[in-house]
Amino acid sequence: MKKRFADPQFATWISILLDIVLTAFKGFIGWISGSQALIADAAHSASDVLSSVAVLIGLRTARKPPDQDHPYGHGKAENIATIIVAFLLMLVGFEIFVASFKLLLNGDIQTPKGIALIAIATSILVKEGLFQYKYRLGKRLNSSALVADAWHHRSDALSSIAALFGVGMALIGYYLNIGLLALFDPLAGLVVAIIVIKVGVDLARESSSIIMEQVIDHKDAEPFHLTAANIAGVERIDELLARTHGHYIVIDIKVSVDPHISVEEGHLIGKAVKTTLLRQHPDVQRVLVHINPYNFE
Repeated sequence: MKKRFADPQFATWISILLDIVLTAFKGFIGWISGSQALIADAAHSASDVLSSVAVLIGLRTARKPPDQDHPYGHGKAENIATIIVAFLLMLVGFEIFVASFKLLLNGDIQTPKGIALIAIATSILVKEGLFQYKYRLGKRLNSSALVADAWHHRSDALSSIAALFGVGMALIGYYLNIGLLALFDPLAGLVVAIIVIKVGVDLARESSSIIMEQVIDHKDAEPFHLTAANIAGVERIDELLARTHGHYIVIDIKVSVDPHISVEEGHLIGKAVKTTLLRQHPDVQRVLVHINPYNFE
């Protein structure tokens, strides 16, 4: 358990440090080069710092053991952190959209300097590397917060690609003396904003379904059903509800047993159902078993 949280926290600290450097680097280059797309991209990287801090807090809270007030543990702290990340993405995306739209309306558009391309290319490489690292780690450890933060990095890489296109087209327009191509820089800012908002909405929708106690669909819960059905003494599975609780799964199961056996024998069958599900499915951390009498007629 300790290692599970050590790796995500290390990954999150690495991304925080890199995002601080990238924000300062892109913001400075965006300012001296006059690129609205790059300034918007720098604001996106700044939001990555805040989201990574939220994820770090969520990971630390999620590792706390169950207590009297939280008998199911604190796993959903990761999902709460994910929603915070999602809303930060939507807020930043909206601000970028407004800033770029105002620039288009004002018409006071300057062609960015070529140095902006170097900053953007560097950002793409770094952010895509962070995405691959944190996404793979998040999937391996079943951490929704880490996966959400990874997508935040991917959205930053995609927004940098849009910025690269916008700045590149504006520079081409400058050298070919085609003034209209300068519009591609703020237009790229609008594209960046839309990408960021969409990623935020998708993450919020996914994490909200978990917090609202949405059960796992029948297909994904089938392995749990088969495991319980094969336990000696279980005559029938009356009901099996599995739901995610952060990075782990909680199962509520009702099984029917021979009504003529003793209470103790029924208890032992229920205990076998619980221990077998926990042993054979590492992602399951809590099982509640209810015993019903089986009707042989």
